[in-house]
Amino acid sequence: MNRQLKTLSEINVTNLVDVTMVLLIIFMITAPLIRSGIEIDLPKTQADLLNDVDYILISLTKEEKIFIDEEEVSVDRFSETLSQKYKAQGGKPVVLKADKEIPYGSVVRVMGQIQSVGIGNLGLVVEPEEMQ
Repeated sequence: MNRQLKTLSEINVTNLVDVTMVLLIIFMITAPLIRSGIEIDLPKTQADLLNDVDYILISLTKEEKIFIDEEEVSVDRFSETLSQKYKAQGGKPVVLKADKEIPYGSVVRVMGQIQSVGIGNLGLVVEPEEMQ
């Protein structure tokens, strides 16, 4: 028996395409759900859930750091940066998310800066209370 072995010169990519498609679908589903990675302990209250409205998110952490859509901004440049982002995004609503341990005065100060920029459409993010 004189049998010669041939090498396979083609790669079967079916499995690779299947795995890639599954990963792509998972990414497409989870990416829009990830809005903010900033850790904030929100106060609880009875409130309506935030609709799927596109907005500018301002986060105020326990350490009183300010973030605009996950981008940290210095307190000195906050008003200027917010004004530029608000104009660039066509006047989207602005939502403030502040840690529950922040002093009331700090939250009011940030709200004042937001209003001084000329933004009147401001909402607050809270965590809904659990119904008993």
